[in-house]
Amino acid sequence: MKVSTTEPFQIVYSLLEHEYLGYLFESYVVQRNERGQLTLLHQTVSGKNAAEFAAGLNATDFELVALTDQIGQDAVIKKFGPKKKTTPADFFLKVYDPEKGDKALQEAICAYVQERLGQILARLAGKCVFIMGRDGEPTWREISLAPEPASVLFHFRRNEENTHYFPTIQYQGQKLDFQYKNAVVVCEQPGWLLVGDVLHNFRNEVDGKKLKPFLNKKFIVIPRQVEDSYFRKFVAPLVESFDVHARGFDIRSERYVARPQLTFSDAPAAPAAPAAAGVAAPRPGRRAAGATAAAAVAPSAPSANHIHFDLSFRYGPHTVPSDHDKRVCVKLEKQADNYVFYRLIRDLDQEQEVVRELQNRALEVQGGRAMLDKATAFRWLHDHTDELIQRGFTVKQGRSSGKDYFIGPVSVEVGITETNDWFDVHGVVRFGEFEIPFIKLRPYILNKRPEFRLPNGQIAIIPEEWFAQYLELFAFAEDHNEGLSLRKHHVSLVADLQSGNLATVLMSRKLEQLREFEMVAEEPMPATFRGELRPYQKAGYDWLHFVQNYQFGGCLADDMGLGKTIQALALLLQRKETAAANGAASLLVMPTSLVYNWMTEAFKFAPGLRLLIYTGTYREKDVAQFADYDVVLTSYGIVRLDIELLKTYQFDYVILDESQAIKNPGSTTSQAVRQLPARHRLILTGTPVENSTMDLWSQMSFINPGLLGTQAFFRKEFLKPIEKHQDEDKRRRLHALIKPFILRRHKAQVATELPDKIENLNYCAMTDEQAQFYEETKSHYRNLILQNLEETGSANTQFVLLQGLTKLRLIANHPRLADPNYSHESGKLREVVRMIKSVVAEGHKVLVFSQFVKHLALVRTALDERQVAYAYLDGNTRDRHAEVQRFQDTPELRVFLISLKAGGVGLNLTAADYVFLLDPWWNPAVEAQAVDRAHRIGQERTVFTYKFISRGTVEEKILALQRKKIQLVTDLISTDEAVIKNLTKEDIEELLA
Repeated sequence: MKVSTTEPFQIVYSLLEHEYLGYLFESYVVQRNERGQLTLLHQTVSGKNAAEFAAGLNATDFELVALTDQIGQDAVIKKFGPKKKTTPADFFLKVYDPEKGDKALQEAICAYVQERLGQILARLAGKCVFIMGRDGEPTWREISLAPEPASVLFHFRRNEENTHYFPTIQYQGQKLDFQYKNAVVVCEQPGWLLVGDVLHNFRNEVDGKKLKPFLNKKFIVIPRQVEDSYFRKFVAPLVESFDVHARGFDIRSERYVARPQLTFSDAPAAPAAPAAAGVAAPRPGRRAAGATAAAAVAPSAPSANHIHFDLSFRYGPHTVPSDHDKRVCVKLEKQADNYVFYRLIRDLDQEQEVVRELQNRALEVQGGRAMLDKATAFRWLHDHTDELIQRGFTVKQGRSSGKDYFIGPVSVEVGITETNDWFDVHGVVRFGEFEIPFIKLRPYILNKRPEFRLPNGQIAIIPEEWFAQYLELFAFAEDHNEGLSLRKHHVSLVADLQSGNLATVLMSRKLEQLREFEMVAEEPMPATFRGELRPYQKAGYDWLHFVQNYQFGGCLADDMGLGKTIQALALLLQRKETAAANGAASLLVMPTSLVYNWMTEAFKFAPGLRLLIYTGTYREKDVAQFADYDVVLTSYGIVRLDIELLKTYQFDYVILDESQAIKNPGSTTSQAVRQLPARHRLILTGTPVENSTMDLWSQMSFINPGLLGTQAFFRKEFLKPIEKHQDEDKRRRLHALIKPFILRRHKAQVATELPDKIENLNYCAMTDEQAQFYEETKSHYRNLILQNLEETGSANTQFVLLQGLTKLRLIANHPRLADPNYSHESGKLREVVRMIKSVVAEGHKVLVFSQFVKHLALVRTALDERQVAYAYLDGNTRDRHAEVQRFQDTPELRVFLISLKAGGVGLNLTAADYVFLLDPWWNPAVEAQAVDRAHRIGQERTVFTYKFISRGTVEEKILALQRKKIQLVTDLISTDEAVIKNLTKEDIEELLA
């Protein structure tokens, strides 16, 4: 029968003993009769039906009902049991089996139940509490809660043979007799003891386990042979927390002033934590209580590169760790045959003040410990140790530390003095009393090794900031005169060290002026120069003299078409007229295709220069002939072949045109030109960086050897951070290093007399057959590439990606480029031919560029069929100049088909005012070079550029990616990027979507 809510009822809490879970409480409502007495009519109350009895329950009752629900048998099985359904018998017999039971799970269940049992007992004051009868009657015997806590006194009686140990309980000033009285420990933590019909709790939260042994025993005997261990492990913690009365040994309470002690030591590498044997894995979807909080505060795992700081306090002669969680700390000493327990009364307020003081100095101490990476730790020690010692701290190294570290003051003094051709570097580093030559730190800074062994064997930690501050100095310095020296072109580095107060610098007035100059001085033009330099060209000519005067190499990196050739010719002519070359010839090195162009320009602007064309199979291989000439024109290929001969001649200038030809530092061409002896070196290029930041290192190393350090250093310190991590600080630093030696002008900045350049995108629809072919190929490569990405990563996918993108590009142009058997049309070719016919009909001339010679062949066939005349140039064209002149000088020849690779540089095609780019791609610099064949000095009409894009293909998506990705090299004077190797998985998926 159910309890009626319309009649009087009472909520009661009934204590019972569970075979496995120990003592529990259950909640009941019991009907009262007309006299107000409890009847036998009762009903279990749980969270499901408590609301029905709300009239007879208060807020505490609702809390108690919820807690009794949580420790019920079914609730425990639901929380800790397996996911699949099980019976209580199966669960408890398995977990609590004496031999095969799960001990860890038993402990977890016990902790869970005891925690909630303690919460229940704390709320039972004033409630009706009973012991349940064996027949399940919830009101079998009423019990009460003692109104105030009892006190426990622990006694030890030591004699010559053993020590007796027992507790006594005091309640309301009287001894509570609990032994041999059928008393039971209802809850262990905190302890609750049922004696007769009264439940007692205790001051100081005595653990019930400490009382259990004495319920039916007067005392415990501790034999002499185990007393030392017992006193340390059991009695000492007992003395810390509870009242203890002893005979046969001393307990002394002592007060001292707390003296902070900071101990540092190497942090041991954390081993992988094995899973605790027998601990049940959390059920899916469930989180163990407190897991989130634990994860939030868990410190990162220590490594060999970390230092531990342990905070402790000296109380008199005793050391107390600050993570000790009690107000009293007990230290045990054995004196002869006697034991003394020192009860140290801690000053917790002072200890907390010390923790705050360390926190104010950026050392976060938690649980008595802090951890910093090694470099930060020793910088902290160098900065704060002296002050802490003055404030009463002891700072020392732990005995467990594997090394003897130096923690005294550290300083460095560096001096840099200009000599004839170098900056000599000298300095001293002070570690306390030791003075170390600055040069000794070189291998440590370059290899980022922070530990330096002092003469006394101690390990000094090099301050972390020195690795950044002096890395470039050591990387760029060379061994010279038994010391370190920097070349003069590192003047900006020297200036940075001086301005950062990192070095004392002595240099000549001339170099001081270089640091302070605001404009380049004007230089007179050679008298025999024909023509007139435009203002920006004259400024370039003056700048070439500027770098020459300081014995620096220079890079003239003007845009295509701005006249780098005539600026260099003017410089060489001035060298001749002033006899500055002292009779030595200058060497001009260029791609073979540009020799004729240089010769033509020299005859036009500097006819006074005596030129030797040192090319061809039948060239005279004798450097003696160079004495009869002012300028020797040759190609990169000839230098590569004749380097053993050419390096025997001391040139006045060596000038490299289109110097990106030496962008690969490992190539035989790059290695050959570096061996050419010269008083001065220049490079001319419109694109110093084409594919990688390493292009820049190779060219800068030619004009100013050592400027950017070794190739390995440059790759590690600049290339990887800039290209892989888009490190802006590194990019700015690199720009600062090269800026004094590069003159870069864009057409938009200086050639204001040039007509407009108008760029257009012409989107072409693919034919149905072309679109089907494209989709099938895209699907194939997309699956292949994304599978490779998952299995092998991006590095091993680059080849397949490039292969797939190239195939899709070909199909976007014309499927016949990918499959010779394709018999249908191409939407792009149809549009290109239509546009060519339209431009020709209007009387314009057009340059048609493609990266694929096979593509140009299809255009040629289409033009032949329509009887449209054209000029043609690719890598196999023998007389490039004749074909260029034919196009320039023949009014009716209106179309010039050009391979982008063969004709993108060195051509002057100002007769054309239209430029068609048939297959735009990653590198806008290459496209810009092609457009600049027409948009250059001498062009009088607006130049119209058309990029033909097949809609819905990878070409269209490349345009979007270009806008996202082109940041890297533009700021380093380049106009391209290393794209394929920097594409993310998301980029690739977008390209192939």
